[in-house]
Amino acid sequence: MHEGNAKNIGYVAGRWPLDPDKPTLVFIHGSGGSSVLWEKQIDELKADVNTIALDLPGHGRSSGSGMDSVEEYCEAVADFIETVEIPGPVPCGLSIGGAIVLQLILEHKARYKAAILVNTGARLRVMPAILETIKKDYEKYLSTIPVFAASEKTDPRKLASLMADTAKCNPETAYGDFKACDRFDVVDQLSAITSPVLILTAEDDNLTPPKFGVYMKEHIRNTSMVNIKDAGHLSPLEQPEAFNKAVTDFLKQEKLIL
Repeated sequence: MHEGNAKNIGYVAGRWPLDPDKPTLVFIHGSGGSSVLWEKQIDELKADVNTIALDLPGHGRSSGSGMDSVEEYCEAVADFIETVEIPGPVPCGLSIGGAIVLQLILEHKARYKAAILVNTGARLRVMPAILETIKKDYEKYLSTIPVFAASEKTDPRKLASLMADTAKCNPETAYGDFKACDRFDVVDQLSAITSPVLILTAEDDNLTPPKFGVYMKEHIRNTSMVNIKDAGHLSPLEQPEAFNKAVTDFLKQEKLIL
């Protein structure tokens, strides 16, 4: 495992240097989170592809301030990918990370041969209660994450490392993330996407239910879709084996790996 920093963005990679002959999964976490979300993907998928998970500005290992628009985060991620000279990037994002991926493949069509959208949507309205709780009682918000973001079937110990990292996130940064989600809306642009896309939903996701993924599948021309069972919004940690198989199958289908 390699840890690094580029353009004030911290990251962790499964191997270093990146193999120029392999595609690179670029993992982007959700609101208020960090690259720890992808700890089960970074190491376990590195045999077939380069794996790199970044911390958005103001999160995890990254310095600077968080942002309050998906467009700003998209610009930071695109700049990071160019700076590190990531070979064959395949962006994979969850929630706001998925929104960033959508923005990337809309703004930079020729750059990405494929993309993965995880528990996200083309429009991400946020429940006012979440915004209010973050603003008024951040500790309460943190304590409710395992309840509203994970399946009731999930062992809370699977989420421990992410919860510890999320607790370090500045409340203003988390609030900005959710405001960015609330403003995000590319519903009318989905038909312009040309990259092959894998849409991953989760059976017990209450924040972005599977119907969000179904809508995107109906409006993006070249998609595959897998619904992860016994998982909620944090499916990469909740059901890593099923998640990783879906990703590997997609990369094989698109002939990005053998």
